[in-house]
Amino acid sequence: MNKQMFSTDTYKKIALAGYFSLLLFMPLWLIVLSPSESLSTSTSLLMFTLPLLLPLKGMLQGNPFTYAWSNFIVLIYFLHSLTTLWVLPADRIWAILELIFASAMFFGASYYAKFRGQELGLSIRKKKEDK
Repeated sequence: MNKQMFSTDTYKKIALAGYFSLLLFMPLWLIVLSPSESLSTSTSLLMFTLPLLLPLKGMLQGNPFTYAWSNFIVLIYFLHSLTTLWVLPADRIWAILELIFASAMFFGASYYAKFRGQELGLSIRKKKEDK
């Protein structure tokens, strides 16, 4: 029996809040708030917005498998924020926001995938056969 801190729906809302925050914040940061001197606008959009669009349909549909694999994508933003914190002190506030949004998405998506998958009877473990 699993003890959940929040309901499965709450984990989904946390994941979606982090996801849509990243989806809106990344272009705003990289194009308006602090444009890169070395990357063009189109390159910034491709690198930091396009990966977030890949899980959009499955996340809106509540597919636990999509929530699980979207964590691989959110790691890009997690690492980007940590690197920016270390390298660019001028962008520290933006990196902290990115880190908060990415962490929220990771936390919510991980637990939503786990608990929703259990509710649906999905498992990656093989069931023990009765002898």
